[in-house]
Amino acid sequence: MTDTKAIVFDLYGTLYDVHSVVQQCDAAYPGRGIEISALWRQKQLEYTWLRSLMGQYIPFEQATHDALAYTCRQLRLDLDAATSATLCDAYLKLSPYPEVPAALQQLKAMGLPLAILSNGSAFSIDSVVRHSGLQDYFSHLLSVDRVKVFKPDPRVYTTACQVLELAAHEILFISSNAWDAAGASHFGFQVCWVNRQHNTFDELGVKPSAVIGSLDELPALVGAVG
Repeated sequence: MTDTKAIVFDLYGTLYDVHSVVQQCDAAYPGRGIEISALWRQKQLEYTWLRSLMGQYIPFEQATHDALAYTCRQLRLDLDAATSATLCDAYLKLSPYPEVPAALQQLKAMGLPLAILSNGSAFSIDSVVRHSGLQDYFSHLLSVDRVKVFKPDPRVYTTACQVLELAAHEILFISSNAWDAAGASHFGFQVCWVNRQHNTFDELGVKPSAVIGSLDELPALVGAVG
């Protein structure tokens, strides 16, 4: 990791808590918030992968909407247009994990450019980041909109190299999603997996360069190898 010239973050589940929508889900369907959020996120991811395999790119907002519609049908919950709009809007206002602002501040002070590379649309990424007030920490907000395919397709990771004008091995990629960390590792990035839930890394032929339990550990890690 000594060649690091930029740090690129995944957004959903890494910087921002996708399950911060539980409160809104509970408000719409009392007592069902956690169940809805878990299945919603699972199907959202599956739909991005399936759309990529089918060669049918859709904006992330559409995948999120479709996943919510499936979730409510599967859980036998009525979903009207107003509720759908309210819950999907909550995905545009996700909360960052508590340690994120301080970690970004420390990393920014080290002088390395910080960027986001996300399956979100340009609109979604900008909305989430601006709503949290963290936009000034990032030099680039990179969306799969550029290549019209979702991670872990290598074309997505190539975007970061092209925009940052760096070789893959010069980029440290941060993700809490093991499938994303594996895809980035296969591509050639240095990868740090944020394993908040003490999960087992997927068997996909690669391992991350480093593993941390929270992003507040990242500044020390970068400083130690910089």
